[in-house]
Amino acid sequence: MTEDGTNTRNSQGSGTRSAGRRGVVIAIACAAFAAGMVGAAFASVPLYQLFCQVTGYGGTTQRAEAAPTTVSDKQVTVRFDGNVAEGLPWTFRPNQREVRIHLGEKTQVSYHVENKSDHAITGQALFNVTPDAAGLYFNKIACFCFSSQTLQPGETAEMPIVFYVDPDMANSEELKSLLAITLSYTFFPVDDPAPVAAAPSTEGEAAKGVEG
Repeated sequence: MTEDGTNTRNSQGSGTRSAGRRGVVIAIACAAFAAGMVGAAFASVPLYQLFCQVTGYGGTTQRAEAAPTTVSDKQVTVRFDGNVAEGLPWTFRPNQREVRIHLGEKTQVSYHVENKSDHAITGQALFNVTPDAAGLYFNKIACFCFSSQTLQPGETAEMPIVFYVDPDMANSEELKSLLAITLSYTFFPVDDPAPVAAAPSTEGEAAKGVEG
């Protein structure tokens, strides 16, 4: 084999190895980016919730100030589900398993929650609607899920939700024949709120005044 032929094979081999290394680097970078995104989302419950509310991801519901003035003749059944994440010693369940409502009708239901532990715990509820497409039409006016909830040892509470289903759902080709919607909540434990900064000491202020 000529020297030129040897150089050509070496060049091709080097190019193949280089392309392989680039592929591995790209794959590792993509995996790290995906893991980072997932970690960032689940490390902060409010951040994940905000992401879902903005994008409508996974059947996330909408938020509204008031119900519409027009109520449709069309009805839909809304079912309720409640869960707690592993490590949260709460019981959490809906007081009504389902309600039959008109589209556009303002409705209030509630969930019962109890802290079964011997210490105060703060939790945050994440939520979704199934089928996913119905999340665009499910509007909450008031909900315990809008903020974190702290329960004292053994404390029980009734947590209300005020909502309506947008009458425009009847115009959706995908959902116009929908018979039922399921609203599901899962409570997750969150870190305790940051302590309030201590007020300035009056004795310290007085001492400063004397020194001045």
